[in-house]
Amino acid sequence: MTRKNKLTLALALIAGIVFVVIMVKLKQPPERTTEQATATPARILEVTPLIVRTEARGYGQVLPARSWKAVANVGGRITWRHPDLESGNLIAADTRLLQIDPTRYQLAEAAAKADIAGLEAELRQLEQEQRNTRELLALENRRLALAERELERAKTLVERGALSETRLDEQQRATLQQQQAVQSLQNQLNLIPTRKDTLSARLARSESALASAREDLEDTRFEAPWAMRVHQSDIETGQQANPGQTLFVADDITTAEATVQLEIAELRNLLFQLPSVPDLPDHNRAAAGFTDFHQQLPLESLTVSVQPTGAPDSHWLGKLTRVTGSLDPATRTVQAVITVEEPYRDANPPARPPLVRNMFVQAAITVPTPEPVLVVPASAIHQGVVYLADDDDRLQRQSVTVAWQQGELAVVSGGLEPGDRLILDDLIPAIEGMLLSPRPDEQTRQWLEKRAAGDQP
Repeated sequence: MTRKNKLTLALALIAGIVFVVIMVKLKQPPERTTEQATATPARILEVTPLIVRTEARGYGQVLPARSWKAVANVGGRITWRHPDLESGNLIAADTRLLQIDPTRYQLAEAAAKADIAGLEAELRQLEQEQRNTRELLALENRRLALAERELERAKTLVERGALSETRLDEQQRATLQQQQAVQSLQNQLNLIPTRKDTLSARLARSESALASAREDLEDTRFEAPWAMRVHQSDIETGQQANPGQTLFVADDITTAEATVQLEIAELRNLLFQLPSVPDLPDHNRAAAGFTDFHQQLPLESLTVSVQPTGAPDSHWLGKLTRVTGSLDPATRTVQAVITVEEPYRDANPPARPPLVRNMFVQAAITVPTPEPVLVVPASAIHQGVVYLADDDDRLQRQSVTVAWQQGELAVVSGGLEPGDRLILDDLIPAIEGMLLSPRPDEQTRQWLEKRAAGDQP
């Protein structure tokens, strides 16, 4: 590069530096502005203690509390059948349902009665014979006494020579004959008790035969022991019924039982609200240790409702009668039995169907907490933390302890106090101390109160 070019490049560089310096000095400093904090809108709910109706829900099937499987105990031809003895029909108590031909059993009853009458007559005759024999024996004993005295006189006379030996022998023979007569009557009298025992045994057998004949005769008639619904009928008039054959099956309509599966956690929460609750076993203990407690609890305090699936307007009040030992470890459920009295009362299908065999139902068991508790929407709890609005409308994060959760409700046992302003919104981000614009949510408050009281929203 020539000297002239180098000089030109140097001058240009110097001119650029001077220009930059001048521009920096002439540039105005930026205006300072005061940052204004923006408040985040948030729906709040003031935490208030409420009575919560604790509930356990489950699903299951209905079975009759009693079922009659009519089995023929005797054989014979069906001579009469009630026209309503068909599947699905309702039959009143004490209704005659079926008749097996009773002829052979009537004859057996008559024969047994005749045998009893004959044996009773023989016993009466034997009693009279016993009385007569005793009277005869008394007479013969008197005659024997006379004969023995006469024999002693004859012996005295023979010694004195006043009576011949022949007469003495005759008197001895007469006395022996009288002794023989007395012994014969005594033997007859001794045999009478044995004869009576024999007749009594025969009489007992005949009475047993009569009882059996009457029982068989009774078994030819079938009458409804209680109001029932015919489940199955497999017999017709004229058909031969054999012993052991099932003729029909009927269900009791006075009482029904719904067997439902309840979550153990829900059932435990429910039972803890009852008065005088014993220490319940741990979740991990065997079912036998859990299900025994229903015998110790005041289950009458529970409100039990049974609702057929597909019939939302149909509810039946029931009673929790027992908790079985059937524990499902996979689903953590236990089997409970609910008894419903008069499951056909006020039935009006299809809006209000009766509780019939194998019907699927939903059961709800509820009881109020003994005192008010802190309950909040479960959606307001974020992994064990709630957001609160403090007195300065700043966000505060607070850890809480959930006693139990019931659907969309959560009962909090620690971390909250009455009067706390709970933030209902899921704020993102939720920064400690951020400024809030809180707004009470009246709709959520009403919803919470209804849910806590057990009312459907």
